[in-house]
Amino acid sequence: MASPETPHSRSAPMGKYGGARTRATVCFSDGLVFLGGALMALLLVWSFFSFSPSPNIGVKSDDDTLKCSGCSRGVDLRYDPPDPVFYDDPDLSYSIERPVKGWDEKRRQWLELHPSFKPGAANRVVMVTGSQSTPCKNPIGDHLLLRFFKNKVDYCRIHGYDIFYSNSLLHPKMGSYWAKLPVVKAAMLAHPEAEWIWWVDSDALFTDMDFTIPFDRYRDHNLVVHGWTDLVYNQRSWTALNAGVFLMRNCQWSMELIDTWTGMGPTSPEYEKWGEIQRSIFKDKLFPESDDQTALIYLLYKHREVYYDKIYLEGAYYFEGYWLEIVSGLDNVTERYLEMERQDATCRRRHAEKVSERYGAFREERFLKGVAGGKGSVRRPFITHFTGCQPCSGDHNRMYNGDTCWNGMIRALNFADNQVMRSYGFVHSDLRKTSPLQPVPFDYPDEPW
Repeated sequence: MASPETPHSRSAPMGKYGGARTRATVCFSDGLVFLGGALMALLLVWSFFSFSPSPNIGVKSDDDTLKCSGCSRGVDLRYDPPDPVFYDDPDLSYSIERPVKGWDEKRRQWLELHPSFKPGAANRVVMVTGSQSTPCKNPIGDHLLLRFFKNKVDYCRIHGYDIFYSNSLLHPKMGSYWAKLPVVKAAMLAHPEAEWIWWVDSDALFTDMDFTIPFDRYRDHNLVVHGWTDLVYNQRSWTALNAGVFLMRNCQWSMELIDTWTGMGPTSPEYEKWGEIQRSIFKDKLFPESDDQTALIYLLYKHREVYYDKIYLEGAYYFEGYWLEIVSGLDNVTERYLEMERQDATCRRRHAEKVSERYGAFREERFLKGVAGGKGSVRRPFITHFTGCQPCSGDHNRMYNGDTCWNGMIRALNFADNQVMRSYGFVHSDLRKTSPLQPVPFDYPDEPW
């Protein structure tokens, strides 16, 4: 758009000579010129203010985006400089069969070029989960998987984590429990900004939506799994840890672990042999083929000097807990937490979901500091894992019937959902029933229904 004309940008017409003018006439004429110029200047300033764009509809240019990199308002999702990084290397492969080298340096260089991601990078998490690519055989399987996924999304939203769900095999041979490793590796490459990749099985759910991971505890470790040292080295049990939930640091050590771990899986020409080796060491293993969980225990057992110092076997709380010892006590846990709220009004104060961590931290300090988790604890179980239930296929462990699994899942899902829905003003008054929800009184639970 052409800029407005100013008095100095126009050519003034030549005035006719009218003879000599008196001093008074000259002064009067000069005064009119001055007043006219002042008026034009005021009009010009007004016009610039009148045509300035509204701050609510302005469009940010590419230059503005570049200037914003690393600004205080948070990460800049539109900034990606043209400098070459590992993504530009044609030899880099996301495939589980192609090793990645020098990953720590590649990540460091990427973060240097994307400085807005540096704040908070040490504890940044991407949760990864998934399920099969076909419809479930169990008539209620897809519904249950949807609710399990919703539960994970709720937890991630409350704590500010990203989440990725995969329902496709990334390698045709890496199915079932092995399917997680190709996804985890791909997530590490897709998220160099994240320090941790958190795998959570599709049949595991968060039953303490307030609990936060004690990252300081794991600062010298690269893998966190629920497990027990005695079961690994003394009892040599294939249930010494559970590989359905693990926290893996996004680093070269983890890349190499995935390569070694995968070497005992279906892509290996010695896959059958690995199954035999595992059963020869871990006598309680129930099936002949090599599986991811026993493979990880094998690495810990046979190569303790390589892996033990970097793998944290978490047993102080339910990093994942066996559902059968948890579900029956959920009503008692609910009552204990309601009693905490009755004792301190801060716990029961209504608040925005975005500040939920503040109230979880208050409850932790006021009532739960120093209290260990696990069976019989006053704490909510952090993650409840429905191992053996197989909600999608329906091929549950024969030691219990299907209704025990499905009803237990509904109770645990509603127990967790109550912690979310409180911020929206509703709760499930009966854990056995998903709907309808009941409005929460203003000072609940001190104020009765």
